[in-house]
Amino acid sequence: MEKFLNKDGKVIVLNLVKTIQENKDYLSEVDGLIGDGDHGINMNKGFTICGERLKDADADLSESLKTLGRVLLTEIGGSMGPLYGTFFNRMARSCKDEPEINRDVFKKMINEALAGVSELGNAKRGDKTLMDVLIPATEAYNKAIEENRSFKEALLAMKEAAREGMESTRDMVARVGRASRLGERSRGVLDAGSVSCNLLIASLADSMIALLAN
Repeated sequence: MEKFLNKDGKVIVLNLVKTIQENKDYLSEVDGLIGDGDHGINMNKGFTICGERLKDADADLSESLKTLGRVLLTEIGGSMGPLYGTFFNRMARSCKDEPEINRDVFKKMINEALAGVSELGNAKRGDKTLMDVLIPATEAYNKAIEENRSFKEALLAMKEAAREGMESTRDMVARVGRASRLGERSRGVLDAGSVSCNLLIASLADSMIALLAN
């Protein structure tokens, strides 16, 4: 069965940090179209703090995800800190006692992460939020596993569904959050949270696939 070691997983989180750092200006640009334009700034702050703490740490995947989750929950502003903090904390908890990460362990991780984010707010699919990425990405991963596809194939299915979910927000009217005040004027623009969520899921998938190839 395809798998990688938990102890080798710190690179996955370091790659998440790099992904946000490289896209911080783009995230704020997208957010500025229908939001307050600070999404990239806040995300970059949190992920960069995490990167500094992990740089010389002897941490496995679970510990690295826990560090990221804690920073996002406690040290950045905006609405996304609690959401992504919970997302990564739930992931960390789900693989804490797993020496190896295989397709079934990651299924538990991504489903627990979705459950945690869902408990925090009332956003649902179609509301023009990160849930339009997270829900279909998780569903695509689950479906691939149910069809007995490989870990790599399931990760690729998750990544593609995330991208499609992000693109779907362009034609939506925001129903929750600051952008919901704009009504129809929010249509025609990607949701910034969906953009960052797509970037993070793509990075997770790519990093795990790279580890599976080692």
